[in-house]
Amino acid sequence: MATAVNERVALVAEPQAPATLARTAALANAAWAFHQGLRGYTATPLRALGSLAGKWQLGSVVVKDESHRFGLNAFKVLGASFAMHHWLATHDAPAETVFTTATDGNHGRAVAWMARQLGYRAVIFMPAHSVRARIDAILNEGAQVVLVDEGYDAAVQLALQAAATRGWIVVQDTATADYHDVPELIAAGYWTMARELEPATHAPERPSIDVVMLHAGVGTWAAAMAQYYWHRYGTRRPRMVVVEPTAAACLLDSVRSGEPTPASGSLRTIMAGLNCGFPSLDALAILRSSVDAFIAIPDQWAERAMRCLATPSGSDAVVVAGESGAAGVAGLMALMEDPAYAGVRDHVGLGPGSRVLAWCTEGATDPAGWERVVGRPVPA
Repeated sequence: MATAVNERVALVAEPQAPATLARTAALANAAWAFHQGLRGYTATPLRALGSLAGKWQLGSVVVKDESHRFGLNAFKVLGASFAMHHWLATHDAPAETVFTTATDGNHGRAVAWMARQLGYRAVIFMPAHSVRARIDAILNEGAQVVLVDEGYDAAVQLALQAAATRGWIVVQDTATADYHDVPELIAAGYWTMARELEPATHAPERPSIDVVMLHAGVGTWAAAMAQYYWHRYGTRRPRMVVVEPTAAACLLDSVRSGEPTPASGSLRTIMAGLNCGFPSLDALAILRSSVDAFIAIPDQWAERAMRCLATPSGSDAVVVAGESGAAGVAGLMALMEDPAYAGVRDHVGLGPGSRVLAWCTEGATDPAGWERVVGRPVPA
């Protein structure tokens, strides 16, 4: 069980394997086979940041760069595509079938893209404050976009209501009390990201990394990665740290309270893809006891990480990371440079020689925002 240290940190004393490993692993094997047969599939690259590692006296820092995934600038398509494929394989779908979801941007674009590939309609609910570039990206996939003034969590409820009243098929990664199957399929699809690092980084017997940074919105992706590491390595797994914005730390707040609870923050963060007010119930059940620490970080760390990745020192690779995509590296920066997180560093054994993996889960999905933070246009 996690123990709250302060409003930004909770530590898990004795993490345990999630109970759902066997079922999710079987689905993940099916997803791996499906993705490899999907037109345009290719593994995304692993970027080495040796100079950044040297700055902190770490053994290595590597970043899995999802900004090139299927030309969609984000990882979300791995989950949405497999969930939709599996649903269609197990149901009779009439030609007028409509897929729907709520999104801050990347997941909705993934559902719209896959619906277009399959020849179906998609209706996507988005917070009204979503940036124009993310709305346009979904419209360009041929989907209808419905803007919701009340924000992301209200958009989720509208998507679920549409499924119940209109017969639409909701493809949401947020598990609720009576909605589990599709989020589990989405999580299984995310395992492909980790499978692509086998056998080099994710070696058969023991990983060549010591600490993994996992950022989270509702928590489905982070929970999927935690399941993967427990399934592959058991107690030999790397240590795992979940990173959230301080303004939308629904997982950390739930862990601190001991039950699912809304985020106590303002829900005003540049990390739009992580700006979620309530956790996925299934993800929370997995994460609360299977990872090593939860931290919440202010937006300034995401901005610093974006600039660092875009303009690296030495021979480090350039990574074009969006505000949410940079959150894992941002969390690592906070751990290494802010004394408020010193206890987390000690808890996960992060120090000289440690090998760290972070994930850039999105590219510059808001080009104007990226330029504002980094100080130059997004590279062509």
